[in-house]
Amino acid sequence: MTWSVRVPSDYVLGHVRAVLPDRVVDDARLVVRDGRIAEVAPHPPGFRADLDGQGLLCLPGLVDVHSDALAREFRPRPGSSLPAGFALRSVEQKLVAAGITTAFHGIAFQDRSAVGMPIDSPSDDDLYDVLRAHESHQVDHRVLHRLDVRCSGGVRRLRARLASLPGDVVPLVSYEDHTPGQGQYADPTVMERWLVEAEGLTGEAAAAHVASLRSDRDQRLDQRTETLDWLAAMASAGQIRLVGHDPATRSDVDQLVAGSAAVAEFPTTRAAAEAARERGLLVVAGAVNVLRGGSHAGNVSAGELVEAGLVDALTCDYLPSALLPAAMELVRAGTMELPAAVRLVTSGPAAVAGLTDRGVLGEGYVAHLVLADTTGRWPTVRLVHGSH
Repeated sequence: MTWSVRVPSDYVLGHVRAVLPDRVVDDARLVVRDGRIAEVAPHPPGFRADLDGQGLLCLPGLVDVHSDALAREFRPRPGSSLPAGFALRSVEQKLVAAGITTAFHGIAFQDRSAVGMPIDSPSDDDLYDVLRAHESHQVDHRVLHRLDVRCSGGVRRLRARLASLPGDVVPLVSYEDHTPGQGQYADPTVMERWLVEAEGLTGEAAAAHVASLRSDRDQRLDQRTETLDWLAAMASAGQIRLVGHDPATRSDVDQLVAGSAAVAEFPTTRAAAEAARERGLLVVAGAVNVLRGGSHAGNVSAGELVEAGLVDALTCDYLPSALLPAAMELVRAGTMELPAAVRLVTSGPAAVAGLTDRGVLGEGYVAHLVLADTTGRWPTVRLVHGSH
């Protein structure tokens, strides 16, 4: 059972295995004052705590910078959409059970889905407004603005949305182009297979649909260029934090750098990940890819990139429960030590999002805390404190 509790702003948590950025303190005490960590140190003999952690692993609340779980909760299967408020509360329970205390929900500003199908779940505006109106002491819900660079309607709506945000907000924006034949769908048959399995098309209809997408989007190259120029200007001025989705080549990475992007998200090849590291971009990979031991789309293995030191953060992508197990699997496999693996799901993604107040068990950081039992084959989250 996982508990997410509203706790006092001042308390002491004792007898935990605290995962610090560079080491593990086996019997630690955390002192929290005014909702922030005031001290992390070995537990003094004879001192009692407000909460006894009973030797559980204590780590910072997980930060997820790219979650499509909310969109999937709204539309659990083709043609079936749920009430927006219910879907958000449902996915929040899954986030808490996974130990995620900060979640960037991907809201797609586009007229059709990534595979070119009509979107019959709530619109981007509907999703955005419901998410922003939701109040929670469990999860800090935020928005990852996902933009199809060839969709003029999506660009228009994103421009309006960004203009409506307070001046002190620097939104996270991820741009993508899912045209089959490049990027995530470099092999167009991968999209065809998805259309058959997830959308119920026949093989012949899926192939025709993919061919039509390629033809249609080839007519929108001017829109793509105009959109990228606009995003680059915004990022250069510090008005957005820009993320490039699915870079496949060094040329793609060069374009990210030229466009003032800060992050390369889901590089599809090792060459792209290496180029991103060389050019100073942060790199995000998928936790599910790590758990599966490879990409479902036939792209580069996230585990291979992690082992090569080319990944700064893991993200759940669409399965919140995968985030902590992926980190622990890297430890079990001997790929990295526990503190380094935990950084991939805490301070690493916090840096990707430009957040400097969370993701670390250290003095001055917000007390987003997770207690987990790691004695079994898979970790189990026992308690979450994500108050903000």
